[in-house]
Amino acid sequence: MAKYNWQQNDWRQFKFSLEAVEHELLIFTEKLGRVSGILEGLPEETKQDVIVEIILAEAIKTSEIEGEYPSRKDVLFSIRKNLGLLHDTENIKDKSAVGLGELMIDVRNTFKDVLTEEKLFTWHKMLLGENKRVAIGQWRSHEEPMQVISGALGKEKVHYEAPPSSRVPEEMKQFIQWFNDTAPGGKLEIKKAPVRSAVAHLYFETIHPFEDGNGRIGRAIAEKALSQTIGRPVLLSLSRTIEASKKLYYDSLEKAQQSNEITPWMEYFIKTSLDAQTEAEEQIEFTLKKTRFFDRFKDKLNDRQLTVIRRMLEEGTKGFEGGMNARKYIGITKTSKATATRDMQRLVESGAFILAGKAGGRSTSYQVNL
Repeated sequence: MAKYNWQQNDWRQFKFSLEAVEHELLIFTEKLGRVSGILEGLPEETKQDVIVEIILAEAIKTSEIEGEYPSRKDVLFSIRKNLGLLHDTENIKDKSAVGLGELMIDVRNTFKDVLTEEKLFTWHKMLLGENKRVAIGQWRSHEEPMQVISGALGKEKVHYEAPPSSRVPEEMKQFIQWFNDTAPGGKLEIKKAPVRSAVAHLYFETIHPFEDGNGRIGRAIAEKALSQTIGRPVLLSLSRTIEASKKLYYDSLEKAQQSNEITPWMEYFIKTSLDAQTEAEEQIEFTLKKTRFFDRFKDKLNDRQLTVIRRMLEEGTKGFEGGMNARKYIGITKTSKATATRDMQRLVESGAFILAGKAGGRSTSYQVNL
């Protein structure tokens, strides 16, 4: 009996029911319109901040899903450079961050374009740069099986085995054709953005055409499918939502690769897309609060206080874990305990800080008052 979807007679004939997620699809469309409306009404600088923050979250989290942790600061530099907001990138130490930022902006800027083999190779080169360990910008060609494995040496568990390398060029030709045919105006057009995105991601991950980087390129394809289908660059981070419950993502993908009846995968992915859209709304609200905060306090903070507050706000909507205390303040600003205590006291008095932990002693901690 065929173990994987690509080994079965109905391979590529994906079947699914959307009955259980019709409500989610409706809300997704409503939220999409609302986010777009809010964004259009923002001042240009605030709008730019929102876009950068969401692209940054996607870049960081798509790598973290794969167990890689790029420098946040360097990825941010790269994104800002590729958006034309920054010209000097000599300060970027993490070279993988350069390509990651470049990839994110290219996916966004070229969303309307048809998908081609050349584009996928270009993305692969951006992502893996000078990596000498794997073949860059070409399909995998090694004879040994391409497997997704977990577990210690000698106790490995094979979760999935992709089609052999000899089949990849033809499989990818068919995938690219399908992707372009399901785009707006195509002969197999799929009108619901999360539905097309879900199939595109699963289909690509099943072929697993590269030696490395398949997960990150596959999520870029999912984003392209969303943007292309709605007709504008989508403003959400699928990877941030996926990374928050990574095991569920891998389990859902593994089950979906065992059959071409993919209803459970569609339900998982559509709910994930809706969660990502909700997070995007929260991100916009958070960015607006940040802007108002700095307008209110811009002339009342010294350089140390500004450094600490910016560091705290980098953590985004979930807040600075454990709050800010004297020990952390000293660590960030390299100042004395007396100065740290005085700085924080003034932040509390001005209303910039609010109490987060217990008052008094070492357990006293604060959050930024947004």
